[in-house]
Amino acid sequence: MPYPLRAACLSCGLLPLVAPCAAQPVAGVSAAPVAAEAEDIIVYAPILDAQRKALEEQRNALNRVDIISADTVGRFPDQNVAAALARLPAVAVQRDQGQERYIQVRGAPNRWTTVKFDGVPVVGVDEGGSTRAFRFDSVPAVLLSSIAVNKSLLAEMPAEAVVAQVDLRSFSPLGAEGFALAGDVGLGLMGLGLGIQRQVNLRASWANEQLGFVLGGANYKRNQTTDNREASYDSGNAPTILDFRSYILERENNGLFARAEWQPNPGTKLFLGTTYTEFNDDEQRNQYVFQLRTAVPGGIRGVDSGSLNAVQARGTLSDGDYRNNNWVSILGGDHRNEGWDIEWRAAYVETENTTYLPILLQQANNRGLRPSLDYDLSDNRRFPIVTLFNTVPGATPGTWTRGAKRSFLDQGAYDFQIFLPVVQETRSSTWTAKLDVARQLGQVKLSGGFQHDDRFIDGNTISASNTLPLTPFLPGIGAILPPGEYVRNKLWNSRFPRGFDVAIVDNPRLFRDLRPILTRLQAAGIYRPENNVAPTDLYTIEERLYAGYGQALFDFDRLQLVAGLRLERFEQDIFGFVRIGTGTPRPLEVENRYTDWFPSLSAKMDLTPNAVLRGSVQRATARPSFGEVRVGASINDTSTPGTVTGGNPLLKPEYTWGVDAAFEYYLPGGGIASVSSFLRLVKNVLYTGRSIVGSDIYDTPGQDRSDYQFISTFNGERGKLYGVEFNYQQQWSGLPTPWDGLGFQGNVALLGGSFDAPGRAGAPFPGTSDAVVNASLFYEKGRTSARISYQWRSDWPDTLGGFGTQGELADEIRGAYGNLDVTLRYALSSQFVLFADFANLTNAIYEVFENEPAFPVEVEQIGRRYMAGIKVNF
Repeated sequence: MPYPLRAACLSCGLLPLVAPCAAQPVAGVSAAPVAAEAEDIIVYAPILDAQRKALEEQRNALNRVDIISADTVGRFPDQNVAAALARLPAVAVQRDQGQERYIQVRGAPNRWTTVKFDGVPVVGVDEGGSTRAFRFDSVPAVLLSSIAVNKSLLAEMPAEAVVAQVDLRSFSPLGAEGFALAGDVGLGLMGLGLGIQRQVNLRASWANEQLGFVLGGANYKRNQTTDNREASYDSGNAPTILDFRSYILERENNGLFARAEWQPNPGTKLFLGTTYTEFNDDEQRNQYVFQLRTAVPGGIRGVDSGSLNAVQARGTLSDGDYRNNNWVSILGGDHRNEGWDIEWRAAYVETENTTYLPILLQQANNRGLRPSLDYDLSDNRRFPIVTLFNTVPGATPGTWTRGAKRSFLDQGAYDFQIFLPVVQETRSSTWTAKLDVARQLGQVKLSGGFQHDDRFIDGNTISASNTLPLTPFLPGIGAILPPGEYVRNKLWNSRFPRGFDVAIVDNPRLFRDLRPILTRLQAAGIYRPENNVAPTDLYTIEERLYAGYGQALFDFDRLQLVAGLRLERFEQDIFGFVRIGTGTPRPLEVENRYTDWFPSLSAKMDLTPNAVLRGSVQRATARPSFGEVRVGASINDTSTPGTVTGGNPLLKPEYTWGVDAAFEYYLPGGGIASVSSFLRLVKNVLYTGRSIVGSDIYDTPGQDRSDYQFISTFNGERGKLYGVEFNYQQQWSGLPTPWDGLGFQGNVALLGGSFDAPGRAGAPFPGTSDAVVNASLFYEKGRTSARISYQWRSDWPDTLGGFGTQGELADEIRGAYGNLDVTLRYALSSQFVLFADFANLTNAIYEVFENEPAFPVEVEQIGRRYMAGIKVNF
């Protein structure tokens, strides 16, 4: 790599896996100014080159697209792809214990966003297969050269993308000859619990004029404590449960990639690449739930306060693990010769998600072991204050009283234990073949192609069907584990007020001691691990997609029109089991076949060399998830009316018509100012509820179940999603020294929408915030790069009630929150850059409430994050 180019990369602390050519100037755009300090060559703002390159691609695109480069990602403390995408306009994230996991583009449900990896579709599997959404937290951000979010579709793109199609792009080794080595090492702390976080990334590449190889890996690990409070309420708004939790987590993101490219001539490139990513989560749970309704008669349970005696304080302990991994291997070629453009891809994609959550439930059947308590919610309903007392039994429950006040929860006061293994495993394997051919004929470019996906999915939804009471079944075989022996001499790491102290339980040792007991119970035939998954939770699905398209690009100087039509034939075979009452499960198979046309029309007009006007209309689809269409179900013939609970294999895909319009103005300094709007009209909206079976699918000889109540996922009626996005980014020129390195990047999305379903009209789409805001003030000059960034989204519905499944339950709303991050980079030389990242400086509290903040059902916090380290490039 030439010395000035290495200086450009290092002076700004680029990501360790940035391609060697990432800092090259875009054709026709001047490079950033260069100055000499002693004998070092320092490029003032090399990040501008990456921004210009991304904006140039965005400007030339025929559809509405937002692009973020690896250089830009490296300016934020983003360890996974979900966090990186959240910097783009109208992209919000869903977090799990504070960590970004799924994205919600334009406020839409995450099932409306699909993923391609180097142009090959990748379908995600999550916990139980309840959605096809891709798990973005499994992909380290440093593995990618850039990310494109396609917000409008062309016929050449898969139709399964209602609001966005995210294209994850790996690195290309061709572009700079010779050997290059880049990497970084970082070490830091988690603010809550002072757990260690670390990152280690490395990439090596070699290339000559025709041949190139790249090999790299990424590791990010953090030891995290999560502080959590949950609650539930009765119809009079008095609390029924007060739930106190502390999670101790070890989370790890890993990635490996390799790619070989051969370019025998300027018009031909062949490549073979493979990428493996994984997300590992080892979780210890310490949880104590005060079940207020279990108190003896005579107490007071009010909306704001209460005084109760002999309340069950159930303990829930776990030492579980969650795993998600993706393996993508692609063989491909690009051929351009005499007006012909031919691209082909052959790919194998494998995804897997597993959950193993062994739970030990502890409770006191003897009411004398239960604490008495007072609770107070009047100061802050998010943080109930509980005062504990000893319980003094009386002659009758109504005469029970309380004794001395306790400062600690007695974590050994349990005489009954239940072992409950919660398990889930879903696997998906897909073979994809894809061919695209284009031919330029004067002012018209004609293109067409074919895609075939052959996918096999098997697994189970989250299953908790094997409850095992740990009482002495047989002498010497089973015995209760003494709860107090596993309580450590260490208090919870918590910043939430509580009113009493509670210690951490040694969950790993507890479950190690539990294993031999389970082994003896298994040998005696009392515990049967094969029953951990109910047959009705199992499913096997085979899918085949046959797609072809034709597309024409008409180039009228300043106006470009793209008209296309895509045909998709989707075949699905679903296998599973249904259980009637307590009888033996019987197999059931259902076939779905769909043939659909997806037209699209896009227009791009260059009003001036810097101003672009866009418009598009397209039809798209979203197919139900694996867990939603499974045939597994439980049938109850004894209730009146009878019920069927499970998957719904007769679900139809959601179909949408979408309209997009945008105005983009490209500014000096790698900048853009834009405004865009969109509308999505949706048919067959998916929702969870209760309906009538309405078919003979669950009938058996002599038993008609067509009029039973069906509790599952259903197709609603029509809905609409709409919004407007404002985006501005620019490094300001003309400012006096030293302020001439300042710039701003920010966007605002204003969103709305609703859908209708039987029994409820105007229901909001889960995930739709009214507003999503991203803002970043940055300074890029000389050896220094600094950035302060803020993200905020307004309240959004998470889980909807009122569809007849559980009466008229309220909607669960996730509260608004903001995150403030600061990143610093300083180039010591052309080979070494120091960096420091400060994340979540607002110490955000993530909250869920029922309809209004006065009734919080979950409050969670993970604290701030700090990391520092060094980046190297040779």
